[in-house]
Amino acid sequence: MKKLAFQLSAGMLVMLGVGGSAWAAVSKDTTECLACHADLMPGIVTQWESSPHWQAGVGCFECHVAQKGDADAMDHNGFLVATIVSPKDCGRCHAKESAEQEASHHAEAGNILNSNDGLLGQTLGGEPAVAVGCRQCHGSLVKTKADGSLDPSTWPNTGIGRVNPDGSKGTCSACHTRHRFSKEQARKPEVCGKCHLGPDHPQKEVYEESKHGILYRAYEDELNMDRPKWVPGEDYFDAPTCSTCHLGATSTQAVTHDVGARLSWDLRAAVSSRTKDSPQKLANMQDVCTSCHSKTFVDGFYKQLDDFVDLYNTKFAVPAKEIRAILMDKGVLTKANFDDKIDWIYWELWHHEGRRARHGAAMSGPDYAWWHGIYDVAKHFYTEMLPEAEEACKKAGKPEVYEEIIKKYIDGDPRHAWFTKGFDPKRLSEIKDYYKERYNQKMD
Repeated sequence: MKKLAFQLSAGMLVMLGVGGSAWAAVSKDTTECLACHADLMPGIVTQWESSPHWQAGVGCFECHVAQKGDADAMDHNGFLVATIVSPKDCGRCHAKESAEQEASHHAEAGNILNSNDGLLGQTLGGEPAVAVGCRQCHGSLVKTKADGSLDPSTWPNTGIGRVNPDGSKGTCSACHTRHRFSKEQARKPEVCGKCHLGPDHPQKEVYEESKHGILYRAYEDELNMDRPKWVPGEDYFDAPTCSTCHLGATSTQAVTHDVGARLSWDLRAAVSSRTKDSPQKLANMQDVCTSCHSKTFVDGFYKQLDDFVDLYNTKFAVPAKEIRAILMDKGVLTKANFDDKIDWIYWELWHHEGRRARHGAAMSGPDYAWWHGIYDVAKHFYTEMLPEAEEACKKAGKPEVYEEIIKKYIDGDPRHAWFTKGFDPKRLSEIKDYYKERYNQKMD
């Protein structure tokens, strides 16, 4: 840690490095903060010294200052400060970015904890598991003690949907990690990987499998992520990151902090549907794509994606959802969640396998679209959900319910015909002939 010298002039501080070269001007209040924190927390100070905030003369006090009456205001060596710097605080300087973030899907991420996800976390795991797991990504409802300090059962976390003591949602440091608050760091896919990975939302892994991820790894050092505007086709050429597609500027679009502004499909729900203002959002995303790809390429990609989502919806997701509903309506299953085996099968079919499939298709990850996706969806639909439905109907003394299900959803859809009638010999012969001609090989 370099030693600092402090010189006050007209109420401002000039921080001097060894040798007396001027670095930046910051306030007298921040000067007093640094007098202690430079020794007690040198890592934080060093990070701040490398930040745009330091260059602009924005210091500790300017960000952490609190007002009397704030729920998290606390006395700290004679200063009234708050530990959390919320999006509302950041909005004093970054009004546009704060407003976009507040209106985004990210800001609503805490709502997931009031769903079946939260029920599972609290019931299967328990409060300690939720605190270090779910809330670290989705956020907590931060509570304060009488002295304004933060309740450790609800903090620390940088959950993107955290509800702060001032009522604002989220935290800018989820992406712009404090105290550097670096644009370059926030543009890298690793920052998204803290939350967007795993069995039910493996976007990071899908990206790494995709051509985009492969190119990123190959040319990461040539992507100029430290440039102020960072426009594809102008500032960099080799690969996009998560930020490029979902947030970044193009030659015709400004940067946005609303991560849903370019999402035309809801790929996380049990059954996918178009999002609100889908045509505009699709146009926004396709504008990003055409920074590197031709319109013909982009149109073809979206045709394949739309067909894939329709396949998932109509062949598996809608039938699975309706079959479970019928079993409940007919008294075969209870209407409670997770008290019947089929509830768990259905949950993982859409929440894990179905999401993997759709995100794989949307992000050019073929293995996730098929082997980790639709293959698993199909396997569990045919070998677990339908057999369990049949067994449940037998136990309930209502075998006719299962017969109705098979008639409507399986025999009524030629795509499922193989399940009750076996593979079509003619179709198998056509497939074998194709591969023999195409690859000059035999099928086992």
